[in-house]
Amino acid sequence: MDANVRISDPREHVNEEPRNDLFDLIAGVVGMGGLMTVIFFGMVIFKFLTE
Repeated sequence: MDANVRISDPREHVNEEPRNDLFDLIAGVVGMGGLMTVIFFGMVIFKFLTE
């Protein structure tokens, strides 16, 4: 008795997209640091304008 079973090897990673994880990490850290810097200086300017 043969069953029509299709077995895929989970090591194939057929849906995985090639990405550069280190570049993604660096871009995220730099981007978040830049955003926090802009917010920080914006709040400092806001503080001096409201005194």
